[in-house]
Amino acid sequence: MNPVSYELPKGFRALFEGHPYFHRNSSLGDRIASFLYEDLVLLGKSAKLCARVGAMERVLNVQNRTVGKLRRRGDGTFGEIVPGTPATSVGGFLVARGAIATIEIGAETKILAKAMIKQIDRVIGDLVRQIEQFKRGGGRPICVGLVGINFSTSYTGYEGTRPNPTDGKKHKHPIQEAEVAVTRLRERALPTFDEFIILRFEATNVDPYPFITPSTKLMTLFIWPHIGRGVRENSSSPTWA
Repeated sequence: MNPVSYELPKGFRALFEGHPYFHRNSSLGDRIASFLYEDLVLLGKSAKLCARVGAMERVLNVQNRTVGKLRRRGDGTFGEIVPGTPATSVGGFLVARGAIATIEIGAETKILAKAMIKQIDRVIGDLVRQIEQFKRGGGRPICVGLVGINFSTSYTGYEGTRPNPTDGKKHKHPIQEAEVAVTRLRERALPTFDEFIILRFEATNVDPYPFITPSTKLMTLFIWPHIGRGVRENSSSPTWA
């Protein structure tokens, strides 16, 4: 399949391009994670995975928790549906939604658009703690981190309708902090994940809301070797074998 048809790179672009991005929208991480599972099916590396998704035996959990087990929510959990419970198809998506008994893949999404160093310790802490939560139920879940890092020369955030532009002094431009953020993530978060993907982009969040990355094709070629490797390395599990 042509790499351009994969959904995660396009979905990430759609967060910013042509409209303002509001960082306090908690549903955005869920949406990006949902594209991860769509693309696992499109990738087509495991016939058993594709068949079980098609039969709705493996589903995306929209509440991001396993039945009967309290844990901090991640942005997207995927696994075996609870026997006897319904699965719900969603238009335009290959992976159905439902309650899961076990977590087989867990994803956590973070987007650092500005003020990166101010929040980097909290972000890394959230990422690491989420791995602990994914693994609390036992098993060998594949743990995936997806972190977007803005390299733009300026950026405007919004608190409600109030704009907060960077000025390069008190409020650093993204490009002034991005490489430091990448380094800290690689040193302190990456080692705890099975796969850890840093998505570099440029967005000003100012009309006409441009968004720049490597081409969608190049981004796809970078992302999917990570996920394909995760499938291969877990090929002895019931889901993939």
